[in-house]
Amino acid sequence: MAIVSLGCARNDVDSEELAGRLDAQGWQLEADPAQADVAVVNTCGFVEQAKKDSIDAILGLADLKSDGSRTRAVVAVGCLAERYGEQLAQQLPEADAVLGFDTYGDLSTHLSAILDGRPPASHVPRDRRTLLPLAPAARQPAAIEVALPGHQAQGGQSGFPAGGAAILRTRLDDKPWAPLKIASGCDRRCSFCAIPAFRGSFVSRPPEQVVAEARWLAEHGVREVLLVSENSTSYGKDLGDLRLLERLLADLARVDGLDVIRVSYLQPAELRPDLIAAMTCSDRIAPYFDLSFQHASGPLLRRMRRFGDREAFLALIESIRACSPAAGIRSNVIVGFPGETEEDYEILSDFLDQAHLDAVGVFGYSSEEGTEAAELPGALTQEVIAQRVEDLSSLVDSIVHERAAARIGELVDVLIEEVQDEDGVPVAYGRAAHQGPEVDGDCRIELGGAGGAGAVPVGGQLVTGRVVGNDGADLHVWLPLLGAGEWSGLA
Repeated sequence: MAIVSLGCARNDVDSEELAGRLDAQGWQLEADPAQADVAVVNTCGFVEQAKKDSIDAILGLADLKSDGSRTRAVVAVGCLAERYGEQLAQQLPEADAVLGFDTYGDLSTHLSAILDGRPPASHVPRDRRTLLPLAPAARQPAAIEVALPGHQAQGGQSGFPAGGAAILRTRLDDKPWAPLKIASGCDRRCSFCAIPAFRGSFVSRPPEQVVAEARWLAEHGVREVLLVSENSTSYGKDLGDLRLLERLLADLARVDGLDVIRVSYLQPAELRPDLIAAMTCSDRIAPYFDLSFQHASGPLLRRMRRFGDREAFLALIESIRACSPAAGIRSNVIVGFPGETEEDYEILSDFLDQAHLDAVGVFGYSSEEGTEAAELPGALTQEVIAQRVEDLSSLVDSIVHERAAARIGELVDVLIEEVQDEDGVPVAYGRAAHQGPEVDGDCRIELGGAGGAGAVPVGGQLVTGRVVGNDGADLHVWLPLLGAGEWSGLA
């Protein structure tokens, strides 16, 4: 059995939980799908490009069945399968089964049936928001009978055996960082987003489960955990404690072996002063703010069913940097939303120019079926959207480069992720506190001093160096060497 994980870090958590469950039920995990009897594709169904990537992956793996490899079946799970179910199965007969989240607790039985030529019926989609009470306080863990991928819970069972010794998760890579899910679903109703319909309403994981899994990750070589959810700033609201994230961060900072705790997916409208303080007062919690601005024009944000505007967002950024001047702040923005005027676009451009963010993802609006925005008047042409994406991306590249260049001379703690051989010379790469995994640039370690063979740091080590240059968001960091195999912090 092989698992191919696509999409976001939340999906990666779900994939590793599936791997853990299947491993516990006797399946042998193969890294290469060509060496596995069945390939399970954990798909992404967020926007058009992600859907296409998922379909291409399924088709590519289906080709293995006819080229002499060991692969006998390809199974689609994940968000695309959950969102489209039977429709996907009809349009993609190359997939031997299309299964929804509710099958995860007993996926082993379904895979065995598929290999025996008895594929289960394709998933029938439904709005998963209807499966839980409307009031968050009524969604107590003991009463939830809904599959929640990545929660170590299915169908009301905690997933933790008596004594809490085992974690149902298997690492699918050996990176020194790993995503850790703290919640699933979303109660927001952004007019462009379909995620709540197929991921369901917001549910927090109990903090003791999060800490237990973080401890397990640390025991398996992880030095940084990335806390993921659809909306991390809502953590605890269904458990009766709107300040629970602050306390969870403090508990995680005490887990032996973890050097970095990073939070992602923060809603600007919910980012309270106490949380900013908690994220900037500990040497183990990265002062890193992944803020979902989406736009900066107040009127357009209301059409998106979101809060805020340019002035409010700039004030929020100022309050963060007042607590931590070197804090990393990143965001994603959407251009070409229905009704976006030239004035709206200029407001967004002006905001980004003033905000000096460390990283910005620029996305052209993608009309998603079943969303309110798909029915809004004022749709822009694809040509206009593409031009605005191109223009804003060019501006963002310049802004990000300037922000990174302003860090030259700073001391940064770098978590080493890998060491590469470049023309016979080992070169270490990692990330500083303001750089999130895979999307915010990295640090190239430049060694100096009297070091010799074996002096290059290895993956998983946390080292301190000085920024001496940059290439866009990527930093060049000088690490002084004291001698072979030794490196120095800097005062």
